[in-house]
Amino acid sequence: MAEGRRRKLHFSKFYAFSRGKSSVQEEHSQIGGPGFSRIAYANESECFEAKNLNYSSNYVSTTKYTLATFLPKSLFEQFRRAANIYFLVVGCLSFTPLAPYSAVSSILPLILVIGATMAKEGLEDWRRNQQDIEMNNRKVFLHRGDGTFEYTEWKNLKVGDIVKVEKDNFFPADLVLLSSSYDDAICYVETMNLDGETNLKLKQALEVTSGLQSDSSFQNFKAIIRCEDPNANLYTFVGSLNYEEQQFPLSPQQLLLRDSKLRNADYIYGIVAFTGPDTKVRQNATDPPSKRSRVERKMDKIIYFLFFLLVLMSGIGSIFFGIKTKDDLSDGKMKRWYLRPDDTKVFYDPKRAPLAAILHFLTAMMLYGYLIPISLYVSIEIVKVLQSMFINNDIKMYYEETDKPAHARTSNLNEELGQVDTILSDKTGTLTCNSMEFIKCSIAGTAYGRGVTEVEKVMARRKGSPLPEEVEEDDEADQGETKSTVKGFNFKDERVMNGNWINEPYADVIQKFYRLLAICHTAIPEVDEELGMISYEAESPDEAAFVIAARELGFEFYQRTQTSISLHELDLKSGIKVERSYKLLNILEFNSTRKRMSVIVRNEEGQLLLLCKGADSVMFERLAKNGREFEEKTREHMNEYADAGLRTLILTYRQLSEEEYDKFSEEFNDAKNSVSADRDERIDEVAEKIEKDLILLGATAVEDKLQNGVPECIDKLAQAGIKIWVLTGDKMETAVNIGFACSLLRQGMEQIVITLESPEIVALEKEGNKNALTKASKASVVRQISEGKSLISSSSNGAYALIIDGKSLAYALEDDVKNKFLDLAVTRLVKEGTGKTTLGIGDGANDVGMLQEADIGIGISGVEGMQAVMSSDVAIAQFRFLERLLLVHGHWCYRRISSMICYFFYKNLTFGFTLFLYEAYASFSGQAAYNDWYMSLYNVFFTSLPVLALGVFDQDVSARFCLRNCQSLSMQFPLLYQEGVQNVLFRWRRILGWMANGVCSAIIIFYLCIRTMEHQAFRKGGETVSLDILGTTMYSCIVWVVNCQMALSVSYFTLIQHISIWGGIALWYLFLLAYGALTPDISTNAYMVFIEGCAPAASYWIVTLFVVIATLVPYVAYTSLQMRFFPMYHNMIQWIRSEGQCEDPEYCAMVRQRSIKPTTVGYTARREASVREGRIRDST
Repeated sequence: MAEGRRRKLHFSKFYAFSRGKSSVQEEHSQIGGPGFSRIAYANESECFEAKNLNYSSNYVSTTKYTLATFLPKSLFEQFRRAANIYFLVVGCLSFTPLAPYSAVSSILPLILVIGATMAKEGLEDWRRNQQDIEMNNRKVFLHRGDGTFEYTEWKNLKVGDIVKVEKDNFFPADLVLLSSSYDDAICYVETMNLDGETNLKLKQALEVTSGLQSDSSFQNFKAIIRCEDPNANLYTFVGSLNYEEQQFPLSPQQLLLRDSKLRNADYIYGIVAFTGPDTKVRQNATDPPSKRSRVERKMDKIIYFLFFLLVLMSGIGSIFFGIKTKDDLSDGKMKRWYLRPDDTKVFYDPKRAPLAAILHFLTAMMLYGYLIPISLYVSIEIVKVLQSMFINNDIKMYYEETDKPAHARTSNLNEELGQVDTILSDKTGTLTCNSMEFIKCSIAGTAYGRGVTEVEKVMARRKGSPLPEEVEEDDEADQGETKSTVKGFNFKDERVMNGNWINEPYADVIQKFYRLLAICHTAIPEVDEELGMISYEAESPDEAAFVIAARELGFEFYQRTQTSISLHELDLKSGIKVERSYKLLNILEFNSTRKRMSVIVRNEEGQLLLLCKGADSVMFERLAKNGREFEEKTREHMNEYADAGLRTLILTYRQLSEEEYDKFSEEFNDAKNSVSADRDERIDEVAEKIEKDLILLGATAVEDKLQNGVPECIDKLAQAGIKIWVLTGDKMETAVNIGFACSLLRQGMEQIVITLESPEIVALEKEGNKNALTKASKASVVRQISEGKSLISSSSNGAYALIIDGKSLAYALEDDVKNKFLDLAVTRLVKEGTGKTTLGIGDGANDVGMLQEADIGIGISGVEGMQAVMSSDVAIAQFRFLERLLLVHGHWCYRRISSMICYFFYKNLTFGFTLFLYEAYASFSGQAAYNDWYMSLYNVFFTSLPVLALGVFDQDVSARFCLRNCQSLSMQFPLLYQEGVQNVLFRWRRILGWMANGVCSAIIIFYLCIRTMEHQAFRKGGETVSLDILGTTMYSCIVWVVNCQMALSVSYFTLIQHISIWGGIALWYLFLLAYGALTPDISTNAYMVFIEGCAPAASYWIVTLFVVIATLVPYVAYTSLQMRFFPMYHNMIQWIRSEGQCEDPEYCAMVRQRSIKPTTVGYTARREASVREGRIRDST
C-alpha cells in the first residue's frame, strides 16, 4: 500500500489527554469485573478464545421486519386497531348462516385495505433494507496477516481485527486507535452523525503503539484489550491494553466510534473493539417516542362512539325482533307468514324467541357494520403521504444556498402543524446563523470596533437615537476601500488596524491581547500552497473567529511544529513583522463546567506564561489584586456588548515560576494518566489550582447574526396567536435586546421579569450559605410570580412578555411552584382548553430532547450537524420557513384532515342508517336493503376518491391570504390560524353535526324512496317495485347525495376533484351495467336490474333527482344561514374575496367584528400596544 505523507507533529506534551506510560493503579480493579468483561484479541480474531466469546457480527439492520417475520408482525400491527379486529370478526361470521350477505363480499374489502397498508409498510421497510445493504457492504482495509491489508466489507469485521481507515472515510466499528499518519498518532474526527456537532474532535493513540506507522508493522503484532461492556455512553470508555507484557490505560481519547469520520489525517490503524449492535451508535439507536396527532386520537374516540351506536342499534333491533318473533305464531295464525315461523330453524322460531333475538343481534352487528368506515385509516395514510410530498416539494421552503428543501420525515403529524399553540425555540443556530464574526473588543479599558449590530439598530429605533444609523452611513461611505471580505472578521477601527495599535497608550497590553488570541486555542492551520492562504480547522466557530481576528490584526498563527506554535507578529519596538515561536507545554481544555480554557507556554525569553480566556462569570473572581486595573471599564464595555447582543469572553494571563509549574505538571500528569471514573474531575481540580491570580487584558465580542427573515417570521407567527418561548444561554439583558431585534418583544409590551440577581440574593451567594440561599431564592421566585399574576389581573394592557432567567426557572418548575408559574405563563386563551400543541425547534444535538418531547419537533438543517434533523418530525433549512410550514401547510392539512374525517363519518352514517331503517321497515328480519356487492364496494370505490381529493387539494383560502402583509387580510383576520389551535373544525359539536346530517340524509332518502315507490306502478306494465329495484334506487340516491354533498363542501375545485366527484357517480352506473350483465349466479338480484328495470323507467330518474335535491336542501339552508349570521374566520375571508373588498379596510373591519370575539393574543395585543405607544408619543 502506498503510504500517505508523514507529518512531523508532536502534541503529547501539552494536551490534557497526553498519552504516556502509566502504572497499573487501583482503578484498574474494575477491569474484568461486572460491566467490564469485554476482551478483544488483536490480530487473532479467529483464535479459539475469541470464537468462544461469541460476540455480535458487524452486520447492522435497521429494518422492522424480516422475510420470516413480515407477515405475522405486520398482521399484528394491523389488528391492533379495534376497527380492523371488528371487521375480521365480521368476516369470519360471514361464513355462518347468520350472515346477511355473502362471505366473499365481506372478506374482500378487508383484504384490500389490510393488504394496501401492509404493502406500504413493506415498501418503507424495503427502503430501509437497501440502506442497510449499502452500509454493510462499504469497504475497509483489513489486515490479512503477513503485514498485508486487503479490502473487505464492513459486515465481515470481527472483534480483534486490525483495520486501516483512510482520510474522509467512516469508521466501520468502534475502534481503539493504534497509530496515525502523524508521528504523535493523533487524528481529528468528525462526529456529526453521532452528536450532531461539526466541530472536530482530537483523538490520540498510546505512545507505545504510535510507532506502528506502516502496514508491515502489524505482521507480528499481538495485544489484548480488556474494557467495559457495550453501553450507550458516547463520552466514556474504560479499558486497558496488554502489549509486550505491560498494561496501559485506555480512555475515550483512544476510542474511534462507528459512523464518525476521519479528518486531517491520511490514515489511521485501529483494533475493532465493538461490532454491529454492540457499537455505541447502535446502543444509542433507540426508537424515537411514538407521536400521534390530537385529531387521530380523537378519531379513535369517534370510532368507539360509533361502536357504541352500532351495539345500541343492534340491541334495539334485536329486542323488537324478539318481541315480534314471539307473537308470530298465535292460534295457528302466522303474522309474518313470509318468514314461515311454523317451519323454520331457530332464527325465526317463536318458541325460542330469546335465542332468536340473540342470534339476530349478531346478524345486526354484521349488517350495521357499515357505520364503521373500513377504509378510513388507509385513506388517511394515503392523504398524509401526499400532503407530505407537497411539503417536501414546496419551492418556497427550498434553501438554495445549501440545496436543502423542506423534508417531512413523518406524515403522522401533518394536521398537528395547524394546531400549534406554543413554540419552544433554541437561539444559537436556530434563530441565528451560528457563524461568528469578530466585531468588537475591549483592551486595557478602551473599547475598539465601530461595527453596528442588528440589535443596536433595533435599540436605536426604539430610543429614537440616530447614532447607529450615522455610523452605518459612515461605514458605507468608506466601504469601497476598507470593507472586510474575510469570513469571521467584521472589525473596523483604524486605531488598531494596519499596525496602528503600536501608537496606542497601552500598546504592550494590546500586544499581549492579540498574542493570546493567536496562541490560546486548539486550531490547526492549513496552508493552500498554490494561493499561499492559511485557513483554520477549529473546534468551534468562536475559536475560528478569534484566530482569524488575530491574523487580520497582525498576529498570524501559521504553524505547529512538535511542541511549539509559531506566529508572524508585529514587533512593538521595531514595527516590523517577525517570526516568534512559543513552546506549548499544556492545554487545559474548555468544558461547560469550567467555562474557560488555558494554555501554558514558554516564550523565547524563557518565561512561563499561562494564557486564559473564559466567561466573565468565572473569570473576574480569578483576577489577582494587581490584575484588576481595567476591571471597571471592562465590565462597562461587556454590559454594552451584551446589550448589543454580542457573545463575550474575558482574556487574562499570568507569569508562572518554575517551581509552581513543576508542581502543577506532576499533579497534572498523575491526574490525566489515571483510569478512574473521576479522571476528568481530577484534571479540573489540578487546573483550578493554577488558574488563579490572573491579570486582566480585556474582552472580546463576537456577533452571531440573525438569519434572514427571522423578525418577520416571528412577527407573523405572533399575529397568528402563537406563543413563542426562546431558550438562550445569554445574559438577561442580551436576551431582552435580542428579543426586540427578532420581533419577539415589542415596544409597549408589559415585561414581567423574574430573576435572582437582586442584591439580597447576590449577598447570600457571596456568604456561601447554601440552605439560606435556596430558601431565599425560592421565596423570591414565588413572590415575583405572584406579583406578575397581580399585574395581569389589575392591568388593562393586553400585551405581556415573560422573561425568566435559568436559576429562577429551576425553582419555578419545582413541584410545589410549577402550577403557579404555569398560571402566569399561560394566557387566558389557553386556559379555555387543555392539552394544547407544543412545537420544539432546534438545530443541534443538545436540542434533541426538546424535539422528541414536544408534540412536533422541527429540525434546522444548519451547521451543527444532522442529529437534530434525524430526531425531528419535519426538517427545514431556515427558521423563516416555519412561517409557511405552519400558517399555510399546517392550516391546510388541519382543515383537510378534519373535513375529510367528518365527511367519512357522514357518508357512512348516511349509508348505514338506511340499512337500519329498512330493517325496521321489514320488522327487523335481518334482510339487507342492498345487494351484497353494493354494500362492499360503497367505501372502496363509489365514495372513496372524492374524500381523497378533499384531503389532498382543498383550500379554504389561498397561501397568499394566509401570509398577507399588514395592510391586508391576515392582519384583519390574524386568528385564521387559531381555527386549528382552538380545534374549531374538529370539535365534538361539528363532528356530531356532520353525523346528524348523515342521519337526516338517511331518513329523507329512505322515506322519500319508500313513499314514492311503495304502492306506485313502476313501469308501463303496471308492475310495482321489487326489493332489487328499491335497493338500487335508494343506493343511487345515496351515491348522488354524498358526492354532491362533497361538491358543496369543497372550497377549491381542481380538475382532479371534478373527476373524483363526478367520476364516482359515473363509476356506479358503469358498475351497474357490468355487474348486472354477469350471470345470475354471480350478480344474484342485480341481474339486468339497471338495463331492464331502472333505466327504462322515468320514475327512477325522477325519484333520484327529487330525492337528491330534497336531501341537500337542509344542508344548503344551514350553511347559508351560518355564513350570513354565524360565519367562521375562513368564511369571512371567502366572503370578502367574493365581494371584491379585499383592500377595503373599513369593510374588512366591519365583517371581522361579526366573525370573532375580541382577543389580546398575537396581533391584537401588538396592535393595542402600538396604539398606546403612538398616543404616548403624541402626548409628549
